[in-house]
Amino acid sequence: MKILILNGPNLNLLGKRERSIYGSLTFDEFFSSLKKKYADVELYYFQSNIEGEIIDKLHEVGFTFEGIILNAGAYTHTSIAIGDAIKGIETPVIEVHISNVYAREEFRHISYIAPNAKGIIAGFGLNSYELALESFL
Repeated sequence: MKILILNGPNLNLLGKRERSIYGSLTFDEFFSSLKKKYADVELYYFQSNIEGEIIDKLHEVGFTFEGIILNAGAYTHTSIAIGDAIKGIETPVIEVHISNVYAREEFRHISYIAPNAKGIIAGFGLNSYELALESFL
């Protein structure tokens, strides 16, 4: 089983930015632990701060992987194009967020990804990714 974890803008700063919200672990550290725990799953990781690169990656794997775990960061609330890209592929996508976006600013309550996603997991810290991964197994 091939699963892609796809992170959007500013998630390359995990472990450094707003630790009270996002924690002190880097995503690379977390991803290494996931790969060890789920050694029987082919896990891939891609991060970009560029909307078009996220769309290109969705197109690249969206017909050959069994699942995509997507944290589009702020693009969740602004990118109709990413929502359309998800609609155009066959691979199911789980939208994830580290924080509970519904307990934060009102603009974060809108998702252009959710209508095309298999499901949404938010508010469980980095464990949101593991919960999404479990949903594919």
